[in-house]
Amino acid sequence: MAGTDLYPVAGMRFFLGGAKETQAEDFTAADFEDEIWKEVDGFETMGAAGDTAALIATDLINRGRTVKQKGVANAGQMQCNFAILAGDPGQTALIAAGAASNRNNYAVKIVGNDAPATGTDPKPSERLFVALVMGTPEQGGSANTVQMMQATLEINSNIVKVAATSGS
Repeated sequence: MAGTDLYPVAGMRFFLGGAKETQAEDFTAADFEDEIWKEVDGFETMGAAGDTAALIATDLINRGRTVKQKGVANAGQMQCNFAILAGDPGQTALIAAGAASNRNNYAVKIVGNDAPATGTDPKPSERLFVALVMGTPEQGGSANTVQMMQATLEINSNIVKVAATSGS
């Protein structure tokens, strides 16, 4: 039965592309085709991402009621944790993107763990978006944890969802 498969988060991958300008219209998968991606190794925890609407609340005196409406969409803030791997080129790029002096948006790709088991060229799903990397501070932990880095991404575009395909 289609659509009933569950996929673990384990096996998903995080990639950082180059600096990318925002645009007035929504991005499509084609806008990311020429991107050169660097995988960021040590992907440990993936944060939430996706559009929510801002609340517009108007207090109407004569009704004694607040009338609520949906406002503009905001894809939010995504926090991802990475085990620190010294010398990893993806982590080096992510740290550079997160420098306080770096004001650029960057292309981001998250590859799913849901490639079909059959087909001539199965491909997993992807999530593509543009984000500011607000910082990459190291975080502490207990004695039995590895050193970690937390990347905070302020998503500055729509999130393009590319479905997994079997290639056939």
